[in-house]
Amino acid sequence: MTIEIIVFIGAILFGIVWYVRESKNNKLYRFFNKLMHTKDLQMTADNKKGFVHIQPFLMRLVWVTVLFVLAAVIVTFVTPINGFYIQYFASAIVGTLAGTYIASMFFVASEELTKENIMKKAEEAYQKGKDFVEELKGDDEEEPAAEAQEETKPEAPQEEPKKSARDRLKDKGMIN
Repeated sequence: MTIEIIVFIGAILFGIVWYVRESKNNKLYRFFNKLMHTKDLQMTADNKKGFVHIQPFLMRLVWVTVLFVLAAVIVTFVTPINGFYIQYFASAIVGTLAGTYIASMFFVASEELTKENIMKKAEEAYQKGKDFVEELKGDDEEEPAAEAQEETKPEAPQEEPKKSARDRLKDKGMIN
């Protein structure tokens, strides 16, 4: 049980490091993308997607599982001791996925807390508040004018209620 916890914590750290490295440089993913896709289907130069960076959950799960399956195969063939158990394998996959999501949360939070974003959002909030106050002031001035216009309008003569189709047919003598 202790080794599983150590593997899990190590996998979380590995997931964080993997996500941070891919957010800065995705050359390996670009290489495999170029190797496996035709020229028309290859990713654009400004695309920052990586194996775990900007990937949905299922693709992250696939790439992390493939990595650990390859690691399990290598460990099984290289060492004479069969030390790669299923519980370590599962802990490593879950820990790595958790690490990638922890790292992505820090990236999103750090992007939101940059000085430029804070100043921009504060300016937007100030403008919205200023516009709201102006609308409130403008409504007070416009209300008496609107009420005066409503009072001076002549009332339209009321029309007689229209007869139903049945009553019109009775008037013509077509039905009893």
